[in-house]
Amino acid sequence: MSFDRLTAATTSTAHIGLGLAAVGRPGYINVTRDLGEPGARTPEALRERTHELLDAAYAQGVRYFDAARSYGRSEAFLAEWLTARPHVTDVVVGSKWGYTYTADWRIDAEAHEVKDHGLATYERQRTETHALLGDRLDLYQIHSVTADSPALTDKELHARLAALAAEGVTVGLSTSGPGQADAIRAALGVTVDGEPLFRTVQSTYNVLETSAGPALADAHDAGLTVIVKEAMANGRLAGADAPAVLRELAAEQGLGSDAAALAFVLRQPWAGAVLSGATTVDELSGNLHAVTLDLDEERVARLDALVEEPEAYWRHRAALPWH
Repeated sequence: MSFDRLTAATTSTAHIGLGLAAVGRPGYINVTRDLGEPGARTPEALRERTHELLDAAYAQGVRYFDAARSYGRSEAFLAEWLTARPHVTDVVVGSKWGYTYTADWRIDAEAHEVKDHGLATYERQRTETHALLGDRLDLYQIHSVTADSPALTDKELHARLAALAAEGVTVGLSTSGPGQADAIRAALGVTVDGEPLFRTVQSTYNVLETSAGPALADAHDAGLTVIVKEAMANGRLAGADAPAVLRELAAEQGLGSDAAALAFVLRQPWAGAVLSGATTVDELSGNLHAVTLDLDEERVARLDALVEEPEAYWRHRAALPWH
């Protein structure tokens, strides 16, 4: 399985991945995102920024890179970086299908992406991803599955995904919304010819939203690799606006709240990879300090008061603007 390379990696940061959602397109949901001047949002500028981040991440031991069809040009930027660096052969490359990017490189678009988990969308987007990443693609996930998604019951789609797995590409899914646990457990029951279809699950988990934790533990026990996204709650846990207790806990060890937020997730025994969504090299370096932060039981207990009800958390997230 492709994620064996993460398990075997000797770098301390191998279990932190770099997600490209915030640098593959000009608009994104993150309250602390700052790309600088307007000129920093052109495709050329974001390509340069993405490559700079990928260089810094790789140099500091990061070995998982996460893209998606709906992340603007993230797959193209990543593919160009890989092509220019043929010596980089020890990374795991993941992408996702199921959302189509529709913003046409505008921040004020009425809709930035459109969701469709149908077979026709899979076939189209798989062809698009292959044209960019080719054989460098290790993992292909269904993007933002919920318990009522047709992707969990479409047998023809399952057969196509199993065929992809037979070609050597790991098949997984990501989840979103207050019912993540239900979607994860439903996915664990999906089989093709008696064999589990999904080998990874990528879910939101952070100090504000922990409801998927038990289901992610079940997924891990079932042999799936767990990838955690939105560990910083779309920027709510980073910088001066982070909750006071998180900032204080991090400051006790001379670090930023972003490192503490990531450390909280990294300490979960089921967490195989935890994504950084950094947009600058400095942000990335701050995130990577998470591996040095000591979060014992007493410190974790101080964070308990931050947990929100899942419905409230996801309502707040849905109200965040694209910028």
